This record gives sequence, structure tokens and C-alpha cells, in this order.
Amino acid sequence: MPPTDGVEPTDPTRASGDVPADAATDWPLRTDRLLLRGISPADAPALQRYYARADVARYLLDDPWDADRARAEAERRTGRLRLDGPPRAVNLAVEHEGTVIGDIAVWMTGRQRGEAEISWVFDPDSGGRGLATDAVAAVVTQVMDHGPVRRLVARMDARNTRSARLAARLGMVREGRHRADWWIKGEWTDTLVFALLPTDPRPRRSETERSTG
Repeated sequence: MPPTDGVEPTDPTRASGDVPADAATDWPLRTDRLLLRGISPADAPALQRYYARADVARYLLDDPWDADRARAEAERRTGRLRLDGPPRAVNLAVEHEGTVIGDIAVWMTGRQRGEAEISWVFDPDSGGRGLATDAVAAVVTQVMDHGPVRRLVARMDARNTRSARLAARLGMVREGRHRADWWIKGEWTDTLVFALLPTDPRPRRSETERSTG
């Protein structure tokens, strides 16, 4: 269960699903307020700034990051910008006014043709202005309307109400709650599963920008 405020626990380079060739590779991507670009090793201090926070790590698989972990993760995520070939994953930094405020990951699961998962983590200090919703909505549009994704799934700790609300704002449909299915940080936790299909209605960009996530 990769919680949707964290990175995937499995290596997406091992995914074996057959996907179309028109995968989303048009990065960086800009919205009116944001730049979404590939992660680089130079992003380690910015990532550590919010991954080191206890309130961010609460629903993640990881404990708060130290500098060594931030460097290792920034290096690992560098260059992951393709869904139609290795590594079958995209890792993006989200910039607002030149500052990294979060990151988003999408990876092909290999379970079904065209199925992918998405996760996001944002600095709480950037909240309340709709920036997270704007960023994730832009990535969803890119990978579903211009990429190989037929079904996009988001999984999260059931206690993570902010991420659940964000998923709902994007038009993702809550498909279920898996009870006590993930052992994390000394306790069994429930998982919420959301998913989006191309036929599901999605809010217009102006509506997502007015949200507070």
C-alpha cells in the first residue's frame, strides 16, 4: 500500500505491463502558478525541508529524513521521466516562485495494461492556496489525456484526510477501504483506494485552482 503522500514501496522499473507508446514525456510542465520538472540531486535540501517534518512523515512509509536520506532519494528519483519505457515512472518536483514545495510520482504498476499509481507529498507551509490541487491536476491531465494511463490509482492511509479530500477534488472515485492491511510504524492501518478512468468527470482547471488544498 503506497500511501498517497509518499513514494512507491516497490521499484517501478520492475513493472512489466504492456503500455502504448504515446506515454507522457512532455516535461517540464507549467501551470499559471507552478513549474513541474524532473528531480535532480540539487533538490536534496529542498526535499529534506519537508520530508524531515514529523507531521509530513506521519502517514508515510518513511521516518523523517536526514540529509543522507534526502541525498539518496534525490539521486534515486533523478531522470525518471518516462512511463512508456524504463523506468516506467515519473518523479517531478513542484516549484512555486522558484521554491520546491512538493513532489509527485507516477508509475506504471504492471498489473493491468495502462494502469498506473500516483502519489504526492507537499510542504504543509505551502497549503491553503490550492497549489497541491493545481499541481496534481496538471499531472493527471498530462498522463491520462496525453499519455498511456487508462486507469490511475491513488492509495493512502485512511487517516490522511487531506489527501483523501484532494483525490476527491480531482474527480477520483473512492473504490474501497482495506481494513488493517498495512503494518506501518508499529500499527496496522487502513488503506483508502481512489481511482480515475478517462470517462470519469473531472473538474475544470479554474475549479481546482479555487480549492484550498
